[in-house]
Amino acid sequence: MVAYVAGQPVKVWRGLQFGDQPAGHKQFEGDERTPEGRYVIEGRNPGSAYHLSLKVSYPNAADQAFAQAQGRSPGGDIFLHGQPNYLPMGRMPGDWTDGCIAFSNAEIAELWRIVPDGTEIEIRP
Repeated sequence: MVAYVAGQPVKVWRGLQFGDQPAGHKQFEGDERTPEGRYVIEGRNPGSAYHLSLKVSYPNAADQAFAQAQGRSPGGDIFLHGQPNYLPMGRMPGDWTDGCIAFSNAEIAELWRIVPDGTEIEIRP
């Protein structure tokens, strides 16, 4: 992940972890994919089951329309977050979330400090 200020890259995070099915854009509730596209950080949860969490504005209008056209729910509750609270150090192995993007606890703490609510994000494959 790359953070930009005034169009210039200022920070890079590597080794992020995604949904159990990391290939392809999230379409439906339970598909364990991570959304791809433009979203906004719309809130934060310091009491999460994972070390800190920043809420992603998934599903957007296009995500909702696609899922409705298929007679399905697009799902929701997509976050940038740290590791499970029962794992205070290190990382879970592999891609393991249900569609979120997981960071190390130190990385999400840094992101929590520097990214305000309302920040636009773009998730790319």
